[in-house]
Amino acid sequence: MFVVQLKFSVNKARAGELMQGHNDWINAGFDAGVFLVVGKLQPNMGGAIVADGCSLSELQRRIAQDPFVENEVVSVEILEISPVKTEQRLAFLLD
Repeated sequence: MFVVQLKFSVNKARAGELMQGHNDWINAGFDAGVFLVVGKLQPNMGGAIVADGCSLSELQRRIAQDPFVENEVVSVEILEISPVKTEQRLAFLLD
């Protein structure tokens, strides 16, 4: 499981013009079954993604295709988590 931080970067001002492509990219991540949660980092710092069901290299390739990443609207940090215990509703993450 991964937590991806997408923090606003040097080209933050371009976010509006690239938002549709970014949203399409997010939807593709959900459609592929890779993204579990997507949300905003507060206050107005960027976004975060919880991802599962892929390798680190696969996730890195997917992240590189985000228009926000391609155009330096955000910088990326990927944290890998190896779950050892979860609440029952998240037990699927232990597989």
